[in-house]
Amino acid sequence: MAKLARLRLEPEEVTSMAHQLSHVLGYISKLNELDVTNVEPMAHAMEQTNVLRQDVPEPGLPVEQILANAPEKDPPFFKVPKVIGDGSGA
Repeated sequence: MAKLARLRLEPEEVTSMAHQLSHVLGYISKLNELDVTNVEPMAHAMEQTNVLRQDVPEPGLPVEQILANAPEKDPPFFKVPKVIGDGSGA
């Protein structure tokens, strides 16, 4: 199991992990004994519904207001430092 998970375990860790994995598998085995024939599958433990507003397009902010606090600007754009080199490594 550790190899599949790409874990490198020390020999003493292998014993501990084997015991823990055995415990988890035992718990899963107990869950498999339950009769869930009339139990509705659920995606979440609590009943909840997302309440979303309607997606209605609205006018955006004016360019002047958007650029008001920009340290450097060249309307209608923000001026930013160049971050992509020309490939020369300089």
